[in-house]
Amino acid sequence: MSRRKFLAQSGLIAGGVLLQNSAFANLYQKGEKILKVGIIGYGDRGSGIKSVMDSLPDLFDVVAVCDTLQFRLDNAKKLKTYAYKTKDYKKILDDKQIDVVVIATPLSEHYHIAKDSLLAGKHVYLEKAMTYTSAQALDLVNLSKKYSKQILQIGHQYRSSPLYYKVKDMIESGYIGKVTHIDCRWDRNWNWRRAVPDPALERQVNWRMYKEYSGGLAAELLSHQIDFINWAFKTNPQEIFATGGIDFYKDGRETFDNLQAVLRYKDAGMIGTFGATCANKKDGYLFKIKGSKGAISLLVNEGVIYPEKEMMEALQTVDGVTGATKITWNKDGGIPILNEPTKDGTWYALKDYYKSIIENKQPDSNVITGAKTAFCVDMINQAAYNDKIQYWKPEFNI
Repeated sequence: MSRRKFLAQSGLIAGGVLLQNSAFANLYQKGEKILKVGIIGYGDRGSGIKSVMDSLPDLFDVVAVCDTLQFRLDNAKKLKTYAYKTKDYKKILDDKQIDVVVIATPLSEHYHIAKDSLLAGKHVYLEKAMTYTSAQALDLVNLSKKYSKQILQIGHQYRSSPLYYKVKDMIESGYIGKVTHIDCRWDRNWNWRRAVPDPALERQVNWRMYKEYSGGLAAELLSHQIDFINWAFKTNPQEIFATGGIDFYKDGRETFDNLQAVLRYKDAGMIGTFGATCANKKDGYLFKIKGSKGAISLLVNEGVIYPEKEMMEALQTVDGVTGATKITWNKDGGIPILNEPTKDGTWYALKDYYKSIIENKQPDSNVITGAKTAFCVDMINQAAYNDKIQYWKPEFNI
């Protein structure tokens, strides 16, 4: 095969890989309708979503924020003069002008507020993980079927980017061959602790550290990569092995600061290793997908493919008549998947969410995909805390 023919078939071009996914070919530049938004939970994530929505003024208009902590409401200084702040999320649900509710609360509250929001007739953007338990996820799936006119999108924002769509295309086309191993990490050297203005607020501010509120590292970090694998391969793990511990920060936390899990996708013939530690940041965000023809290495907004011998030979074959399309190799022998880094994933996710509401269609990150990821997170935690292998249940096949 000539290199030019190979490039044409694979989508590779000079400096990177063609973006071919139509979902991002015709993004709305100006909204057909500006959606009024109420944000419930105004910590780091809620205020971050508001910042992205503010950069999309033709699509979204944040008119209210809710948080149970007064100092967070006090931090909401950039609200428009007609917007309001409240500690009672029911006030937002009762507000007829509000089209969309963003839920960015502790995980333990996701299900209850999402359920109330659907019953109130609101569209819902629900942060990951979708629910705290598998039972809650199943109930939310059933409830969403009854309220199908309301669009529920789950905030696994990284896979909304063009990069991750392209990688999904590459996997589905067999471009990197048969994938047998996925290697994922999300490491940091940080205690995950936020400043507490009043010791009485410790559990509310640092809720990620306490089992009553949090799914820990599996929910807050590893769920993104797990969600992508489920989606891209149209699969789910049949077995989950996991272990963890509070191995570094002896500060009263209850959720693990060191977690390692092995997910066995028997139907797909794959093994996924997923891990996170709070005591070393060397790998940071690591996401490797290893196929028989090549390996893909992903960051949040950049990706590189490393060809195996078969693919390398095809790339290096030169058509003597028409000449060769130049491939840009990086210093360690990889090819950039896109020409330049993508935007923050939340920007793409919110664009996709707006489009889904306007067109009255389910988003890619929906209640079904969100539930399957929530099942995985719950299984990892059950396996790690109880030292017992977890198996996919028949009722999870939704």
